[in-house]
Amino acid sequence: QVQLVESGGGLVQAGDSLRLSCAASGRTFSIDAMGWFRQAPGKERDLIASITSTTGITYYADSVKGRFTISIDNRKLTMYLQMNNLKPEDTAVYYCAARFSAGKYDFWGQGTQVTVSS
Repeated sequence: QVQLVESGGGLVQAGDSLRLSCAASGRTFSIDAMGWFRQAPGKERDLIASITSTTGITYYADSVKGRFTISIDNRKLTMYLQMNNLKPEDTAVYYCAARFSAGKYDFWGQGTQVTVSS
């Protein structure tokens, strides 16, 4: 019902910036919120940022607060994650996600690798 295609990952150095994009298509009018998750090798997939579609209210995990910014361009149906002051600890596969109801993310992008070298 919703397709998500993400891009923008790559290899960067500590302190650099990177912007991830997530293009949504399909039944986008039913989306309640969208978010970004990341998963490092051997680790759980964690929510690091989210944004509510109706209000624009954002959430950030403590590990990225002040460095990452989530946003949505409603005209382009695209969500972004601006990542500044990247650290090696940010190295992970990043996934965008969307939900139709609170508490459950039902739709996922394919993931994009972000690698931060020191």
